[in-house]
This record gives sequence, structure tokens and C-alpha cells, in this order.
Amino acid sequence: MTFPDNFYWGAASAAYQVEGAYNEDGKGPGIWDALSEGHVKHRENGNVACDHYHRYKEDVALMKEMGLKAYRFSVSWPRIMPSEGVINEKGLEFYRNLVKELTDAGIEPMCTLFHWNLPMWLHEKGGWYCTKISDYFEKYTETVVEALSDKVSYWMTFNEPACFIGCGYVMGNHAPFEKCMDMEHPEEMAQKIALLSKNVLLSHGKAVQAIRRCAKKAPKIGMALNASLFTPENTSEESVEAARAATFSEQGAFWNLNWWADPMVKGEIPRAMKDVISGEEREIICQPLDFFGFNNYNTNDYDEYEGRNERAWPGMPRTAMDWPITPDALYWAVKFIYGRYGLPVLITENGMANLDFVMSDGKVHDPQRVEFLKVYLAGLKKAVGEGVPVIGYMYWSILDNFEWAEGYDKRFGLVYVDYRTQKRTRKDSSYWYAEVIANNGADL
Repeated sequence: MTFPDNFYWGAASAAYQVEGAYNEDGKGPGIWDALSEGHVKHRENGNVACDHYHRYKEDVALMKEMGLKAYRFSVSWPRIMPSEGVINEKGLEFYRNLVKELTDAGIEPMCTLFHWNLPMWLHEKGGWYCTKISDYFEKYTETVVEALSDKVSYWMTFNEPACFIGCGYVMGNHAPFEKCMDMEHPEEMAQKIALLSKNVLLSHGKAVQAIRRCAKKAPKIGMALNASLFTPENTSEESVEAARAATFSEQGAFWNLNWWADPMVKGEIPRAMKDVISGEEREIICQPLDFFGFNNYNTNDYDEYEGRNERAWPGMPRTAMDWPITPDALYWAVKFIYGRYGLPVLITENGMANLDFVMSDGKVHDPQRVEFLKVYLAGLKKAVGEGVPVIGYMYWSILDNFEWAEGYDKRFGLVYVDYRTQKRTRKDSSYWYAEVIANNGADL
């Protein structure tokens, strides 16, 4: 058995994590540019990152060499709109050039509109608390779609709203480093989370409308969500249903999938947001979607949801992010998502951070990543064989890059980046992945 003939084998990145050129060609500051000082390991930042802004042709050539069918990238909002009411043509030109390079190489460009770096001018208006942010996002979406939709068909509105709201505004460990978590005043905290979430959801709905209105060729629209995923201890119906119930419970609020996906896909509003979202707003939020994008790296056993961590046994395999390696993650992710939402699934991120370095032979040997990919993709293949419509898999990430508050320590890439010289070195995993792509997963 192989994957479908039109399956998108790809890899992903995010603008702030790879582009660099933080103040070039008219780009304005974003919250990660302006506010991260003192919040990132080793006082590092994304000012240069992988210098993808200047080296995108080299990077696309590496993608072509690997045989990638798709590349998921994000557009930098502050590069396009450096200040209120200003559109930066140089910024649009960069992305036009990037998507042309991709399509000329036979690689499908998949565009994410927002991957965490909010323009500072919009942050100063309240950021995701701002009641008008959905209108600003709609205008930004129109601008990008009008510029790129002659070559881009696949669009994602947001990457991981659970993270940029949860980490950025609740826990305060990501930009803008605001912390509304206050267990002594839970009602006030809940109101803030509901308002933040409402503004993201409205922005999503208006963006979907804008894409359909402005796209030059038929668009395929989704999102890239992440969430706590719970998997069964065994295949009994009781165990599977317990894991499914935990995955879609409202108890986890914004960390759970249904907090975001139920309003977007089903038009159903979680109880905690019903007082702030009107019927008219619900209609805006719930727009027809073409696929369900999901980022996943690991799972929890459903017993952990009840306070018992059955999977955290001593010596359990973990990545360099200290995340557990759970080979059944993608299998259950796509089964549960398709079962609830009925949309084709695109794995928009999956991968592992490893302790990679260039060895004395000049190569980067990463057998752990190869094994990770082998077992995770085997689970995905099993789900496809059982009839789940999975349209693609985007490995995170194409390049080692700036890993947010972790700085440059955590290396996820298929390609090693020496940040002193910007030299790229393909890792062993990239050659293994190229073979998987060439035989369409036949040997998994």
C-alpha cells in the first residue's frame, strides 16, 4: 500500500523563525522583534535567524533536491503592514518571488497568514484584545491574497491559536509576554480568555470570507490547530471513547481542540464563550472549510486526563524538547478529527528536536529522527488505509531555526544550519524522507 497519488509530502516553516531581515526593505517591528529581549534563552532573537529572506533560492533548491511536493510557509504581517494603513510592496515582492521559485520547482506553496509575530502598531492598540483586530486581519488577508493567489491555492488562517493566546496572553512565556493567569480571580481571567478567543475566531471567519472573495484561483482553506490529544490504552470501544471524550472535553478550555474547531467548523460555541459571541458573530466565524490542518508532536494517555500519567514511565523516549515520543499520535489524531469534523486532514506540523551536530565526516547523522518519522508515518499510513482522507504531511521543519523562547538550541530541521556561517547541511533524515517521498510511503 502507498499513500494517495496526489498526497502532499512536504515541510514547513514560519516567517519569524527563518527569515531574518528584521528591519530591511520596509519591514516594521513585530512583537517578537520588539519585546523578546530578556525572554529568550541566551538573549537570542530572530533578527537574522536562517537568513531565508536572502537565501530562499538556495532553500527552495534543497526542497527540490529532496523531492518535496509542498512547502508550508507563513507571511510576516509586520513585513506587509509595517504601520497602520501602510502596505509594503517590497514585502509583497519577497513572497511573490518565493512562491514563484516554489512553483517553478514543482512545489505546491501553502500559505499561513498568521504565525505569531503581530505588528507592534497593532499590539499598541491592544493586540488580540482589540475589538477591531478582525477588521485589520481581514484587510491584511485581502492584501496577501490579491498578491499571491495567482500561484497559491492552499491557505491557512492561523497557526496554533491555543499557543499564541495561551503562551502569549495567559501564561506569559511568549510574546507579548502578558500574563492574565490569575487563579485568585478566575472569573476575570475567564472573561479575558473568552474575549481573546472571540477576536481570533472572528478574524478567522472574516479571513476565510476574504480569501474566497479575493482569490484569483479556486482556494482551499483551512487552519493549523494544535491541542491536547488523548489516546486509548487499548483498542476496546470503552477505551477509545474515553480518549475521544477527553480530547474533545471543554475542561481544557483553549488548550482543547473543540474550543477553536467547534466554532470554526460546526458553528457550536463552547459554554465559556457563549456570553461574548452573538448569533451574528457565530455566523461569521463558521465558514465552509476545505481541510482541517493539525499540528501534532505527541499524545497523552487518557488516564493522565484523570490525574494519572501512565505513559511517563522512567526512561521513556523523549525529544530534545522533552516531549514524549508516542508513535500512535498521528493515527489517533486523524481518526478523531475526521470522525468529529468530517473534513480531509492535513498534518501541518509534526517532527522532533534532536541533539544534532556536524560530525567529523562533515555529515549530520540523526538516526533518532529517522526512527521518529518511521513510526509516526506508519501510524498515519494505517489511518489512511482505514479510509481517513489525509491530504498531506508537513514535516516540522525544513530548516533548523529560531525556536521561540528556546532560542537556537532546539534543532527540528531536515537541514542543519550553522548560524555563524549560514551554511546548510542536509541531515541523514532528509535523505531518508526523500526516499519515502519517491516511493510514496510504500516501504513504511
